[in-house]
This record gives sequence, structure tokens and C-alpha cells, in this order.
Amino acid sequence: MVLDMIAVATEGQIAAGRFVLRSVRRSDEGLISLYAGDRRVAEATHSIPHPLPPGAAEAFVVRAMVAKDGEHVWVMDGSSTGLPEVLGVISLKRMDRSQSEIGFWVAPAFWNTGFASAAVQALVQANPHSDRTIFAEVFQDNAGSARVLTHAGFEYLGDAETFCVARNARVQTWTYIKKMQ
Repeated sequence: MVLDMIAVATEGQIAAGRFVLRSVRRSDEGLISLYAGDRRVAEATHSIPHPLPPGAAEAFVVRAMVAKDGEHVWVMDGSSTGLPEVLGVISLKRMDRSQSEIGFWVAPAFWNTGFASAAVQALVQANPHSDRTIFAEVFQDNAGSARVLTHAGFEYLGDAETFCVARNARVQTWTYIKKMQ
């Protein structure tokens, strides 16, 4: 691997190839607002509204910085290798019995670049919650995210449905599982 393609992680960060996963900072608010405000991003998530209301990105950043309720959020930061400071966001939300649910989104300008796969694989490998099991759920019309999960070793568990705020509708989902131990 070429040196400029290696992201060097510092304490609290997770190396993910061309970028690092790091804690959310106040300075991320603008790019998070820009990317999360894109209809394509919002409609691929459960909870991002579209249009993005004023103050929503700021509130997200504040919540992410506090890391309450067992949810930890990381920014995909490529700045150390000449990429943008925010490429996307990935999170782990604690469940009971040493389980978590992973969620992620990548800015549309960086779709089909391998960033989502690298982020998921790095977070799973780091296993910061020391989970025995990690779950994930993707909308059935988002085959790209399903491929990201299967590429990271997640196995299809079943179909379900959930409400999508941006679509104001229930959406069919695929649920995945990754057994860690």
C-alpha cells in the first residue's frame, strides 16, 4: 500500500485505510448539514428528515459529542490523506446482551468509492463495544448498503419494515447479523 493511502490513527480513532473514524466535532456541523440535507442521504436513513430543518445538524453534533444512551458516532475523516474532513458518518448503538446495531451513511459525492465498506469493516474489526453480535438494517431499495454489509461478513437474517422520516412512509428492510465471538 502506498504511504499516502494509509490513515494513521491517533488515540480514540480507528484507522480505515484512506481515512480514519474519529469523534464528531463542532466543526463537522456544516458538512454534516450539507450531506444530510441531500434527499438521497435522508431517504436512505430511518431518522434524517427532508428537508433538513434549521438546527438539526447542530443538534445531531451535540448529541453525538455527548454519546448518550450507548450510541457512539464517528465521522469518516479523510483529511490526513488529502480527502475531505467529512466523508460520512457511522455509528454503533448499544443493545442488551453485548449486542449493538451499526448504521452508516456516506455523502453522495463519495458513493461507490469503497468508503462505506472500509468504515464498516474497520468498526467491526475494532469492536469498540466488545460486542458478541452486531446487527444492521438496510432498506430493500438500497442494494449498495446491503453489499457493504455482506462484504464485511454480515449474514442475512430476515425481512422487516421500519418508518423513514424523510419518506414519511414505512419501508421494507433487510436485517443482517454479524457474530463476533
